[in-house]
Amino acid sequence: MFSYRHAFHAGNHADVLKHTVLIAVLDYLLEKDTALTMVDTHAGAGLYRLDGDYAGKSGEAAEGVLRLAEAAAASDTPLPDALARYMTLVREFNRGEALRVYPGSPFVAHQLLREHDRLKLYELHPTDAKTLSGNVAQLDAGRRIAVLREDGFGSATKFLPPPSRRALVLTDPSYEMKTDYGRTAAYVGEALKRFATGVYAVWYPIIPRPEAHELPRRLKTLATKAGKPWLNASLTVKSSRMAAALPGETSRRPGLPASGMFIINPPHTLAARLRPSLARMAQVLAQDANAAFTLEHGG
Repeated sequence: MFSYRHAFHAGNHADVLKHTVLIAVLDYLLEKDTALTMVDTHAGAGLYRLDGDYAGKSGEAAEGVLRLAEAAAASDTPLPDALARYMTLVREFNRGEALRVYPGSPFVAHQLLREHDRLKLYELHPTDAKTLSGNVAQLDAGRRIAVLREDGFGSATKFLPPPSRRALVLTDPSYEMKTDYGRTAAYVGEALKRFATGVYAVWYPIIPRPEAHELPRRLKTLATKAGKPWLNASLTVKSSRMAAALPGETSRRPGLPASGMFIINPPHTLAARLRPSLARMAQVLAQDANAAFTLEHGG
């Protein structure tokens, strides 16, 4: 249960997608003066070293944020708005130097939230929860940030609706256990019943597993039954087929080939803002000829 560590995957192509979308949603929501509460049901450690043992071992950042940064530096064509906004925020954690620190969702949110906004962070992994608490303590944020060592699926709805009746809820479990797919849909369904006007963002992997393909369909059904608009953005960087085996190997796993972000009650400007950035991601982060993106919305 506690084996998954996001530190191995920090800054990969899925993080580029997730955090680009998250920043675009927050930018819109923060245009209003009324306080916003953000709830992160699976917060992780908050900050990650791209040159550390975990990220260095996997090398996934090299195919994600580091490749994007190199491509941007080598091109005369500026990044599209949403993607440029993402890269600017990541660089703010590195003070103009080479990218060695990567902000997870809690620190992306903290960078954007205002004094009167609130951030509720759930993390159950004992090591990551301890690291998250230590990282947050350095911010001297007082009561604006709460770190809860609890199951986000089990208790994160207790903050809904917040007093201001404005909230963004991010749900991005590891999906290491296939039950996470069903629990994600059940959580979003319960949250919608409690607070129908909240904004719900769900990250999900796109892998050869029935539950993975069923989740966005279930979320679309939930939104449609509730009469709420939705948006689904996905990024594919390579084929999901198993790689050819090397001598002495039986098979090689291809790693995560694609992922998506499903938003219920998205900003009405989100689709137009994301489309050029998704196209650039698919171009720059492609690992084979199967790279592509999708962007659909309804309601």
